[in-house]
Amino acid sequence: MAHSVNISIPSLNKQISVPTGLFIDNEFVPSVDSQELIHAINPSTEEVICSVVAASPKDIDVAVAAARKAFKNTWGKNVTGFERSRLINKLADLIERDAQELAELESLNNGKPVRIARDFDIGDTVQCLRYYAGWADKLTGQSLEVDNKTKVSFTRHEPIGVCGQIIPWNYPINMWSWKVAPALAVGCTIVMKPSELCPLTALKLSELIKEAGFPPGVVNTVPSFGPIGGAALAAHSDVDKVAFTGSTITGRKVMEAASKSNLKKLSLELGGKSPHLVFESADLVQAANWAALGICYNSGQDCTAGSRVYVQESVYDKFLDLLISKVKAQVIGDGFDDKTGGGPVVSKGQYDRVWGYIEAGKQEGAKVALGGVKRTGKGYYVDPTIFTEIRPDMKIVKEEIFGPVLVVGRFKTEDEGVFLANDTNYGLGAGLHSNDANQCMRVSSALEAGTVWVNQYNLLYNNVPFGGKKLSGIGRELGSYALEEYTSVKAVHWNFGEKIDWPL
Repeated sequence: MAHSVNISIPSLNKQISVPTGLFIDNEFVPSVDSQELIHAINPSTEEVICSVVAASPKDIDVAVAAARKAFKNTWGKNVTGFERSRLINKLADLIERDAQELAELESLNNGKPVRIARDFDIGDTVQCLRYYAGWADKLTGQSLEVDNKTKVSFTRHEPIGVCGQIIPWNYPINMWSWKVAPALAVGCTIVMKPSELCPLTALKLSELIKEAGFPPGVVNTVPSFGPIGGAALAAHSDVDKVAFTGSTITGRKVMEAASKSNLKKLSLELGGKSPHLVFESADLVQAANWAALGICYNSGQDCTAGSRVYVQESVYDKFLDLLISKVKAQVIGDGFDDKTGGGPVVSKGQYDRVWGYIEAGKQEGAKVALGGVKRTGKGYYVDPTIFTEIRPDMKIVKEEIFGPVLVVGRFKTEDEGVFLANDTNYGLGAGLHSNDANQCMRVSSALEAGTVWVNQYNLLYNNVPFGGKKLSGIGRELGSYALEEYTSVKAVHWNFGEKIDWPL
């Protein structure tokens, strides 16, 4: 097959050229042994956008070999931090230049609104790259006193090597930058496996990798089905580290494969069932705004989606009315309409999954306060749905749904609220709303989550670490902490004065 296609966007009367081959050694190439294809679907129309090459295990071998060669010869310790910084900044410039077209492609393949993809996802991607470009020439170790008269020891933070990076479909461009930027900053090389549901923007970004001037093999992109390409990366004996974002179920498989192969370093950003606590002292209008954002943003397809809201009993009714009015105001529709705040869910499989949970909530006795009715017509659209009268044992309360489905409960005391919030196997995010400063400190300390938002929700910054605990994963992304995930610390002991006698 040809290694690029032109994709039409009828509403804009334009076409976008998209690579369809595997990106290895700065070239788009066919599979070495397979004719299998990935069919990219437009979730708004349910139509095939185009088809791209699906990498086989042998293709993963070729990509890893290219990354290893680059690490040894043209990247890794062979390039100064200043040069890494220059190239990463150049890449950020190119993404900023092409932001509109990348956003349009993202909307076609993922469903999210062009405006959201451009102004938030891609805007943050550019900032993320520039943030880590700033780190590239500032990596430091320690000088350690051993014996000032005869010895010194020091540490070096060295790039860990070839990194397999497996990213999800909910933020295809943004998650790409979270993985790529810190790895490149420290000198690692990359084999990137985008989600089979949304591979197109990763391939388009690969064109910009080459245009920016990165040496061949530094970044390789291998769209593949998870059980094939993802499994091959996780088990590969010449991959030094795997970074995975996705479900907890798949994260367990990645961890098992890593342990059974070469005990490669892992960072896992997994699922969540994140709680919001609304206390009686809170600004209820603002709390409702943030809670609506927490479940509606990205159509609820967010690992930190605030999918459980617990409200202090004295303000429950007032808050619920406010929340319903806020969620009703969200426009779910065509991603190419600037009035749209959310699009369809990403696929038929995800659509069926979300509706399975909505029906389970009804069957288990939860009350539908908003939504819960299917649309007619094309597209995997799910309107925001709010359940009340919930119990802790319900599936919609316990399990991650990954769609715009919210459960709302109530509590009497602070201790009860904290207990309900922590009553989950996940620990990615949590939020609380209160104007009592002492309460904010107590509760933020008591919540079992890697990120706690106080009087806000779901805002992340490139200089602030992000990650989870419990079933939400291990390791951290963003901030200086992410650099540690891609480095290996070497201790050097230097003897310049001690003599020994032998035998002892």
